[in-house]
Amino acid sequence: MANIIDGKKVASSIIATVTEGASTLEHQSGIKPGLAVIIVGDDPASHAYVSAKGRMARQCGFHSIQHSLGAETGQEALERLVTELNLDPNVHGILVQLPLPKHLSPEPVIAAISPDKDVDGLHVINAGKLATGNLQTGLLPCTPAGAMLLVEKVHGRDLSGLNAVVIGRSNLFGKPMALMLLAANATVTMAHSRTRDLPAICRTADILVTAVGQPQMVRGDWIRPGSTIIDVGINRVPAPENGEGKTRLVGDVRFTDAACVAGAVTPVPGGVGPMTIAMLMANTLKAAQRAVG
Repeated sequence: MANIIDGKKVASSIIATVTEGASTLEHQSGIKPGLAVIIVGDDPASHAYVSAKGRMARQCGFHSIQHSLGAETGQEALERLVTELNLDPNVHGILVQLPLPKHLSPEPVIAAISPDKDVDGLHVINAGKLATGNLQTGLLPCTPAGAMLLVEKVHGRDLSGLNAVVIGRSNLFGKPMALMLLAANATVTMAHSRTRDLPAICRTADILVTAVGQPQMVRGDWIRPGSTIIDVGINRVPAPENGEGKTRLVGDVRFTDAACVAGAVTPVPGGVGPMTIAMLMANTLKAAQRAVG
């Protein structure tokens, strides 16, 4: 039976460390870390995510700011708000909740955020630092950074001699995850929808990371016995056993199969998900500490 990696427990430890760090920073410098979140439109899921981030920021002792903009907000107005927040010394982290309404282009908005305040780790300067192996001076994207910490819980920081396979090549997760694994000395294969014989590729993995959004795509015969499975997929599927119209969350991996074959596996929910918001708080504290010097 696989070891179930408890992302909630690891995330709680990170939040405790961040809360202590924020208190120390405020005591020593009088500066409270500030996180500003911008949300455009009225998407219920996005508002739920933003509310959760605000609550966690306040729990950590941060100055939490939320800018809720109407769905009709234009590109220029959104970028102008980002520029104003760049200049605000009380704001150390800026996050624009994605996805934006379809008439808005996210790339110029992300590019407008100061790299020093880009706590989502999506600015091209932070992405470039990661791509060149500089993991120290930039800000890392939250979900892959959190997933890496879960890998480290099993294998330690040095992954020399281990084969890692990442399914998914998005700029948000797949590419930065592969680069972080590479920086930790793993031998990395990036797989995707055009990969030939994907099950065979997956069976070579000591560490298999999935982020494709296909419910329970990875089955037991795809998994190398004893390997570590990091499931980043969050998929909602019908759950008629819970009542008419009910749904439940599943990952990209068939969990019951993985639990029998793998050495360690993250559950969905309760695995990588809690790590994302914890790493957002860690990035905000790091940005504030750097601003103070």
